Amino acid sequence: MAMPGNTLCKIVRQYNKIPIPPEQMQKLQEIAVDYSYVKNQVYQRYGGVGGLSKLYPGYTVQNEMTQSGLRERLGLPAVYFYLAVFDGLRDIKIQWSRTKTLVLKRVNGNSGFLEEEKHFLRFLLRVNNAFEAVLNSTDLKLPTDIRRQYDSLATRVQAGRLENYLRRQVRNLHGKPESHREDGFSIGERAYRYGDHGIYISVREKRKRIYIPLTDGNQYDRQLFIRLFPDKSSVEIQVPVYVAIKKHENYTRHLGVSMGMCTMLVTEEGHIYGEELGSYQARLSDWLREQSSMYNQNRMANPGRKKYNTKKQRLEEQLRSYINQELNRFLREEQPELIYIPKLPGPGVCGPVKRINHLASTWQRGYILGRLKQKCTEQSVELVEIFGKGISVQCSRCGAQGVSRREEFFCSWCGLEINKKQNAALNARRRGEENRSGFDF
Repeated sequence: MAMPGNTLCKIVRQYNKIPIPPEQMQKLQEIAVDYSYVKNQVYQRYGGVGGLSKLYPGYTVQNEMTQSGLRERLGLPAVYFYLAVFDGLRDIKIQWSRTKTLVLKRVNGNSGFLEEEKHFLRFLLRVNNAFEAVLNSTDLKLPTDIRRQYDSLATRVQAGRLENYLRRQVRNLHGKPESHREDGFSIGERAYRYGDHGIYISVREKRKRIYIPLTDGNQYDRQLFIRLFPDKSSVEIQVPVYVAIKKHENYTRHLGVSMGMCTMLVTEEGHIYGEELGSYQARLSDWLREQSSMYNQNRMANPGRKKYNTKKQRLEEQLRSYINQELNRFLREEQPELIYIPKLPGPGVCGPVKRINHLASTWQRGYILGRLKQKCTEQSVELVEIFGKGISVQCSRCGAQGVSRREEFFCSWCGLEINKKQNAALNARRRGEENRSGFDF
């Protein structure tokens, strides 16, 4: 996500150079288990409506967790304990944001509410003190100006009925987070140091650190996340790095593009990027289909999966490397300021042919769109997703529906031959420009 100061947060990863000895991995796993346990304790104690008043800024939770004696019972170093507490608080805040979004969606879609009633419920969802007081059935403690606004809204509606509705929706939609993963933990600057082409990480023993040699010599001075892979005797160090967002003066074009399974991107002018995507995906899907058949036939023999995972990872990396290469070329050559792209429907069953289903299951649509969004943000390019129903077979000249003739599409009104991918890109731009100008397409 974008950060203040026109910067973007990216995750850089570091890896161990040699396998980690079992006794060292065991010490790291012990920290990960206790780290997860502390987070779950925070979820249980403060994840419900009773904990709302303590979430901001969070020091009340920190003090209460300190006084509980949990850290001493676990023997967990303070640098890990307090990071686990605030990680748990962050997850609870995210869960409450999700709950509010779901409730707001129900409020907006409820045709039984008057506009004044919807406005009152939106007010309660937006003002944290009011939201907390309603859910806990306590007195409202609001600043004078906000209290005046609440009273003004409440006199025009049946406030009690609407507050009961809000409580009921929260009970139905909100759930306390849970952490079932014990394979990693955050680590602060006081708990590690770089040196000797590796990293020294604090463990339970006082003044003792374990040394992990790394594949690179980069050094960082911020909070890290250590992901453990005990079966591989390895770790992955995730480092948040903030990079400057670039601004190109010559990126001025408004452009429509369409995304496909075999050809990655086609612009409204017919320029093609990722033409070999289909062959890369077919190579991966055909191999997966063959391996699945072989594995099912030899399941009783308990065949290993190490070679399978290695080959699969190699094929996926080749595919994704090609995707990133073509996305970079697309931005470099097209120089867009604004991109319109059709919003695709959710994945589903493609048909009775197994090969087609396997190909569809390996389609990197989510990865392509995610990387395109990331790269657009990095280059200050705006990406707008457009409602895409019928966008490829609707005539881009007159708007009439296309008809099929011998595997080709023509406009039923003006007879224009329709290239479906290019036509989708043209319509994407047209719909996008009309929506931005305030015209209902």
